[in-house]
Amino acid sequence: MAIKKYDAGFYEVAVIGGGHAGIEAALASARLGCKTVMFTVTLDWIGNMPCNPSIGGTAKGHLVRELDALGGEMGKAADKYTLQSRMLNLGKGPAVHSLRAQVDRRAYSGYMKHTVELQEGLDVKQCEIVDIYKEDGLWHCVSSLGADFKAEAVIIATGTFLGGRIYVGEVNYAGGPDGSFPATELANSLKTLGVPLRRFKTGTPARVARDSIDFSALEIQEGDEITVPFSFSTEQAPENKVVCHIAYTNDETKRVILENINRSPLYAGEIEGVGPRYCPSIEDKIVRFSDKKRHQFFIEPCGEETEEMYLQGLSSSLPEEVQIELYKTVDCLKNVKIMRNAYAIEYDCVDPLALKSTLEMKDFENLYGAGQFNGSSGYEEAAAQGLVAGINAARKVKGQEPFVLSRASSYIGTLIDDLVTKGCMDPYRMMTSRSEYRLLLRQDNADERLMPKGYELGLISEEQYDKFLNLKKLKEEEIERVKAIFLGPNEELNKLFEEKGTAVMTTGMRLSDLIKRPQLSYEDLAPFDKTRPELPFAVKQKVEVEIKYEGYISRQQAQVNEMLRLEGKTIPEDIDYSIINGLRLEAIEKLNKIKPANIAQASRISGVSPADISVLLIYLSK
Repeated sequence: MAIKKYDAGFYEVAVIGGGHAGIEAALASARLGCKTVMFTVTLDWIGNMPCNPSIGGTAKGHLVRELDALGGEMGKAADKYTLQSRMLNLGKGPAVHSLRAQVDRRAYSGYMKHTVELQEGLDVKQCEIVDIYKEDGLWHCVSSLGADFKAEAVIIATGTFLGGRIYVGEVNYAGGPDGSFPATELANSLKTLGVPLRRFKTGTPARVARDSIDFSALEIQEGDEITVPFSFSTEQAPENKVVCHIAYTNDETKRVILENINRSPLYAGEIEGVGPRYCPSIEDKIVRFSDKKRHQFFIEPCGEETEEMYLQGLSSSLPEEVQIELYKTVDCLKNVKIMRNAYAIEYDCVDPLALKSTLEMKDFENLYGAGQFNGSSGYEEAAAQGLVAGINAARKVKGQEPFVLSRASSYIGTLIDDLVTKGCMDPYRMMTSRSEYRLLLRQDNADERLMPKGYELGLISEEQYDKFLNLKKLKEEEIERVKAIFLGPNEELNKLFEEKGTAVMTTGMRLSDLIKRPQLSYEDLAPFDKTRPELPFAVKQKVEVEIKYEGYISRQQAQVNEMLRLEGKTIPEDIDYSIINGLRLEAIEKLNKIKPANIAQASRISGVSPADISVLLIYLSK
């Protein structure tokens, strides 16, 4: 029976989804002055963390700091409810240092729910959108109860709900994460509209009862002694409240999995969707890395007010009874009690090659995608795209210029450029290796790279921007001072050099040149630097990195300048590449499909060679 529709009102921007992408999109749109609505299938799971109770990680921590510098909310929420904070990759260079925080899952969700509820200009509605179409220049979002919401722009941020299907062994059924129901009808509506969808899948480990774990033989993983917040506005560094634990699978675990591998829906051929390459299930690890004797996993708390513990690294879609058996092969889990079983979820998402760099769909004006709907994985990737989609939808409605971040400016720019230029064959995950400019795109300087943009957009307050400018001034003055200070050779200083394994001084040297030595740090030299001012930790960190890596940073900046030159060579949107003599057939096909905005983007398309770029440059010059 057809739904009887009624007019539910008009909004400038409508956001479908209340996850990490939807939250940032809705907040950005409303904060930029657009009348906005956010739809979610359940108000109770706004900002839910169905996969793991943490924010950040390698490269993901960079995304959160960039998001914060642009005026996003994720970093503030994570800081407020951090249970344990750790800086990853400290044994490597500063380009790959990445913050990760274990977060109280329900408290984080509650904070986000209240934040969107309090946001002026934003309505939050619990309803399932089942149909979407355009009529008389407006998008119509129709709910399962017949409410017809009209909007100038729509952002689809459906996460894993769109056409969601749960798999546990031989059992499968339509469903969303954490026992919620899926958005099945919306998936059908988008297909009817002509949006190019495909199937991806992801999984989540079981949650188990704390009192059923034997912690006595486990390796403890402490938080950092000195913690660092995600948000540049957080005054007090987060406090470590819990410890995590490290455990390992064994030969018996491997035996149980291999004996039941035919019962895994992935290996039985029941799951069509492509899973995440960099976050495989435990059965996938056992099969793909068959020579490994054991696999590491982590036991992490889900919150302060719950006894649920998360088994990071043990996601699975095996039958429930097999899950119980395989967990019990690990000594610390011999008496384990599963509170929520592991499962895989298959869902629909768009081919990101159908999107522009603004995250607007090429063939559907004012229809945007964000988050896992765009083929990415991860809360942080989702939130970053949500912010960009929200900003661009609001600016489009207001008749303003689009907001596009370049690869040279940010990991957010790299993430979006990768998606819309190269596409993805499996759920896309951000990694530091994806950026060719990662020494410039450090998490410590995200404010300097992006906060001026956030301020210009209107998402960063005057007070916060003044604070940023003051810290930037302190850093610049300290770098100047350090470059002007000379230290003469003395017994105590040379004793330090011998202890650190670096050459002793025989003549005076600039303090900055001493800091550049790999064996020495800015802090090591503090006792000998008599005029050093008291500075915040973040400023000292930047001073050291910028002095120590000055030469490398200069070389990378030269590469960026060349890339920016190519980005300045724009390509008309309506160009027909098939009429350009000299282009190879593959290049013509790819260029006509992706429609790059400039030469730099064209050069990054798989299948477009340097020779094709030369032909294109000659054609454009004519």
